[in-house]
Amino acid sequence: MLPFRYASEICAGATPAPQARALSVGVRLGVDFGSVRIGVARSDPGGLLASPLTTVPRGPGDLDALVRLALDHEAVEVIVGLPTSLSGREGGAARAVRAFAAALAGRLAPLPVRMVDERFTTTVAHDALRRGGRDSRARRQVVDQAAAALILQDALDAERSSGQPPGELVPPRPGADA
Repeated sequence: MLPFRYASEICAGATPAPQARALSVGVRLGVDFGSVRIGVARSDPGGLLASPLTTVPRGPGDLDALVRLALDHEAVEVIVGLPTSLSGREGGAARAVRAFAAALAGRLAPLPVRMVDERFTTTVAHDALRRGGRDSRARRQVVDQAAAALILQDALDAERSSGQPPGELVPPRPGADA
């Protein structure tokens, strides 16, 4: 046994590293917005693990379905993936997500909606499902949910390690429709 009670005693005058802020308790939803489908994931109330939840068809009623899911699961926050290029630039898909997230934030206010970088999540989700033995047709039905779970898990991990809420807060646009 070492003669030190704490690692900080090894170096004279060293102080322990600050603890990261604990996540607030409550379910979070993750959203992977697509032109055809919207993948949705949810976290456990402790914010440790994200799991695929469902897929919502894109089109009329999609905002209503997401609001219903947030209410049914008593979500404390919704995380939306923002697609950006490798260089970090935003194109048409990112503009569509921003408009959708603003409309969702308007419908969910005062519940916070945040956007986080989602580069490669769909690709990683496809690969994981393929390795899990799902054929391309079966993957198509759940890949958006899996991508939403990856987006949400990344956000949970980032918040836990930094102590700061992830991504950018989406200002609500009351009455906006995507």
